[in-house]
Amino acid sequence: MTVPLQRVGCLELILDTPRGRGVFSTRKIEAGTVVDTAPVIILNKEQFDNYIRHSLLQHYTYNWPMGHGTTRKYTIHQAIALGLGSMFNHSSWRQNVGWKRDLGKEVIVYTALRDIAEGEELLISYGSHLTFEDVEAARLEEGEEDVTDVLARIDI
Repeated sequence: MTVPLQRVGCLELILDTPRGRGVFSTRKIEAGTVVDTAPVIILNKEQFDNYIRHSLLQHYTYNWPMGHGTTRKYTIHQAIALGLGSMFNHSSWRQNVGWKRDLGKEVIVYTALRDIAEGEELLISYGSHLTFEDVEAARLEEGEEDVTDVLARIDI
C-alpha cells in the first residue's frame, strides 16, 4: 500500500513561544486545507508502559484504536505522530486545526478548521484528558469569554 503524504509548504516551527515549541503559518491557509499528514508509530500496552509512560514522550501520544477480527471490538493502543504531528500545541477554545486518524493507513490527517492567518499558530484540541493544567479552561471557568463566541453574537 502506498500512502500519499501532504503538507502545506508554509509552516515553520518556532522554538521559543510562550507554549514552548509551536507550528506557525508563514502565509494564509484556507479552511479545509490538509495542513499535514503525519505517519504514526503504534505502541502496544506493554511497549507504552515499559518505555514511554514514564518519559517525556508520554505527552506526545495519541490514543489509537486497534480492531480485532470481525467483532469490531477495539483495544486502545498509543501512537506517536511523526513530523509536525506532535508539535501542534493545544487550545481548549481557539483550535484552528482538526485532526482525524486514518487507522488503515496509520496516519493522522490535520485539516484547517477555518482560515488561518499569516503568522498565526496552528492549534489543535488534545481532548479532555490532559496531562497538564489547561490554562485556557481555567480562564473560561473564571468567566472569560471565548472571542469566537463573542464575534458570533455581533449583528452585521
